Amino acid sequence: MKIFLDTASVKEIQDGVDLGLVDGVTTNPTLAAKEAKGGKTFSDIVKEIIKITPGPVSVEVVATDLDGMLKQAGRISQLGSNAVVKIPMTTEGLKAIKILKEKRVAVNCTLIFNSLQALFAAKAGAEFVSPFVGRLDDIGQDGMQIIEEIRAIFNNYKIQTNILVASIRNPVHVLRAAVIGADVVTMPYDVLMKLPHHPKTDEGLARFLEDWKKVSPDGSFPL
Repeated sequence: MKIFLDTASVKEIQDGVDLGLVDGVTTNPTLAAKEAKGGKTFSDIVKEIIKITPGPVSVEVVATDLDGMLKQAGRISQLGSNAVVKIPMTTEGLKAIKILKEKRVAVNCTLIFNSLQALFAAKAGAEFVSPFVGRLDDIGQDGMQIIEEIRAIFNNYKIQTNILVASIRNPVHVLRAAVIGADVVTMPYDVLMKLPHHPKTDEGLARFLEDWKKVSPDGSFPL
């Protein structure tokens, strides 16, 4: 399962890449606005992210009509070979996805909230579908249930579109996505930083270091 960071922070992305954990990035204008400081434009931020990210970088259109989405998609696709266009799950969005697929432009269909939306986006030609599990949890549903449904549907018909689990709020979402067989999870930096840690690991390391002092009181490593 691939791990993407949902951020527009170059520092967070670089930290994740240095850990060997980050395969790609998802971002949007809201996230980019938080980083627009010191005269940096949205374009400046996206170009820097694309440069340091080893895999796909999803950049969202803000138009809602077909012509507008296609024009913005064209500009996004020119930012780099790993740029992916985020298109919302709407009827106009489905039309745009079909056209962009014919032009061999990679699309991430975003704002998906049920399994049929994911199926329609895949049929239209999306390379990624992004179900928002955390937002479904917020309204009392089990967001991960639709990941199970989408995985079953895609397996039934051998659909190759990547299931990209979005709106992740905690490590449990990540674990369940991995068990279900999602292709990608995208998460905030703070969730990523929780994943390598476990209190028993910290406890065990502290005990080993304490025992080492008995072998080497000055703390040196003699080998």
